[in-house]
Amino acid sequence: MSSWWQKAVVYQVYPRSFQDSNGDGIGDLKGIIQRLDYLAYLGIDAIWLSPVYKSPNDDNGYDISDYQEIMDEFGTMEDMEILIAEAMKRNIRIVMDLVVNHTSDEHPWFVEARQSRDNQYRDFYIWSDPDSQGNPPNDLGSTFSGPAWEYSELTGQYYLHLFSKKQPDLNWGNQEVRQSVYDMMNFWIEKGIGGFRMDVIDLVGKQPFKKITGNGPKLHEYLQEMNRATFGNKDLMTVGETWGATPEIAKLYSKPNRNELSMVFQFEHSGLDQQPGKEKWDLIDLSIPALKDVFSKWQTELASEGWNSLFWNNHDLPRIISRWGNDKEFRVQSGKMFAILLHLLKGTPYIYQGEEIGMINYPVETIEEVDDIESINMYNVRLSQGYAKEDILDSINAKGRDNARTPMQWNDSKNAGFTSNKPWLHINPNYPEINVEKALEEKDSLFYTYKKLIQLRHEHPIVVWGTYNLVDTEDENIFAYCRVLDEQKWLIITNFQEKTTTFDLKEEPKSVLIQNYTKKEYTKGMLYLDPYEAVVLEIS
Repeated sequence: MSSWWQKAVVYQVYPRSFQDSNGDGIGDLKGIIQRLDYLAYLGIDAIWLSPVYKSPNDDNGYDISDYQEIMDEFGTMEDMEILIAEAMKRNIRIVMDLVVNHTSDEHPWFVEARQSRDNQYRDFYIWSDPDSQGNPPNDLGSTFSGPAWEYSELTGQYYLHLFSKKQPDLNWGNQEVRQSVYDMMNFWIEKGIGGFRMDVIDLVGKQPFKKITGNGPKLHEYLQEMNRATFGNKDLMTVGETWGATPEIAKLYSKPNRNELSMVFQFEHSGLDQQPGKEKWDLIDLSIPALKDVFSKWQTELASEGWNSLFWNNHDLPRIISRWGNDKEFRVQSGKMFAILLHLLKGTPYIYQGEEIGMINYPVETIEEVDDIESINMYNVRLSQGYAKEDILDSINAKGRDNARTPMQWNDSKNAGFTSNKPWLHINPNYPEINVEKALEEKDSLFYTYKKLIQLRHEHPIVVWGTYNLVDTEDENIFAYCRVLDEQKWLIITNFQEKTTTFDLKEEPKSVLIQNYTKKEYTKGMLYLDPYEAVVLEIS
């Protein structure tokens, strides 16, 4: 049985950076409402909304102090209800970001829990006595650098935080914690949302004293319980953020008969420019054969036993054109190539705000220009380890999260039409050339490639249901594959290079469905592919 989210295209909105409606320099809910017609014109089916809950903003809203209130900067609960209703009028569903591995240390549960060892909320979090030397119980590290244990003077124990020390981890082994989470989820389901994106959900089954963080032994038991208690009998989309997933693990989440989630985000492809066994900041050049292997593995292994999510960008990843394409003379061509390659794969595609107009990274020259806590912590740790400032900044400019968070570029007016005041984060100075208004005026812009790709998905079942087959190519830097459904066959060809190359087209094409170089003709025989060329051909 098919579900709406299998045919859908999802657009991620990072609220702080999308549209400011009241001139305080911070994007907000009313700003998103103002831009719904734009998103409807693009053709998307759902908005994944990064957290808008009450938060002290240590980690840009991923540290929640009240799950059932809206952050003052973003507006009110009434604004949220209007957003849900106005989106629905345009056949767009709002998918909420569910952050339940941890809370803020300012959440009332933790404020209470830290007061005494016998507080009724103590067991909502994970505590440990110091070892015999007064040190943490083990050497678990935080994703944001440093130890994952923080000492609390008031009660003489350490608490666990796999991220910032202001993000204490919830104890999912406590049934009361789980029930509190389910009650909160049902609160939002009753508001009319379209589903949940679940932040680092693979960590909720952790067993920290055994140094197990991801994919703990009770993880799937918890998710099946969540499914029964909340969204299981409703027409909702659920996607789990699972950094450590393999195809076999992903099947556990997304096989329909297991009653867990719709799909997961897996990040194997996003780590291909990282030195094996090292951190994301330790870079190597991308291998296109490795990229083909990873995509093909996931396409093949989840073909009939789960569902893929498809993405290049999100709020944690740098802009794909800057990362693996060419953000200068081939910005538009490489941007279109990435879009065509991804959106014709099997799965649900996600567009991150600004991706559809080709926004790119904004390099910084000093650490003072950086906002992201992860990048700042890494900078300080590596500086203390003797790394050169220039090398650390090179890593931040390549992979830092601020790259994705610079404000949306709407037009060429002051502050890119994002705000009438000083923006919370620097705006890329290229906004006079790269902006929505300009993209809408140019009929051959990257925007219209995304619009056409969404239209192809909506109109052609082969895009949603067709099988995937990788095509062997003489040039290893060509990524070509076929989608097949019944008697229909589409061939997708992409050239990942800044030089011309050749591809042997063995069958006569019936038509060109989409291409990123206009007015080129394609016939059986040797094709000459321009730099970053991409084309989709109907073969039969």
